Amino acid sequence: MNFNKAIILGNVTKDPEVRALPSGQQVTNFSIATNRYYTATTGEKKEEAEFHNIVCFGKLADITSRYIKKGSLILIEGRIKTRTWMNQQGVKQYKTEIIAESMQMGPRGAGTGGTSFGGDTGYQKSSFQQQPSQEPRAEEIPIIEENYNPAPADSEPENKKSIAFEDSAADEIDVKDIPF
Repeated sequence: MNFNKAIILGNVTKDPEVRALPSGQQVTNFSIATNRYYTATTGEKKEEAEFHNIVCFGKLADITSRYIKKGSLILIEGRIKTRTWMNQQGVKQYKTEIIAESMQMGPRGAGTGGTSFGGDTGYQKSSFQQQPSQEPRAEEIPIIEENYNPAPADSEPENKKSIAFEDSAADEIDVKDIPF
């Protein structure tokens, strides 16, 4: 059995080019840059960029043409394919590409081409998403302290029991008591 899988996470280097096959199926081509940081034998920190050619077909091509822009952070899963052809001078040319099978877009605002769902896309904004101009609201997280009793013991219903945490060695869990 053979396996051909590529997973790339990086930034889009140019807006997708949209084309159509003779069958009418949509195709997009774009490039993604990935960075590698390493320390050379001399102790100097270095950065190396690699550029990957991506090809999307069908529905994935339609989505990338609408929402992906230069600078967008994107994760692509696909397979590697090398195409060959003869140029006008009769020289054989090669191009290695990743044929996208799935895609995940990065967070909005990542890179310069952050996407925004809304408008005529059919997506609706969720109630938990903040508008950029709004201040983020502080979450109200209840704090439960040791020996906290919200009501006097006399007003507590009979079917409810109060739980109080006490500092004692008897309440600690012993590793030997764990069944696995």
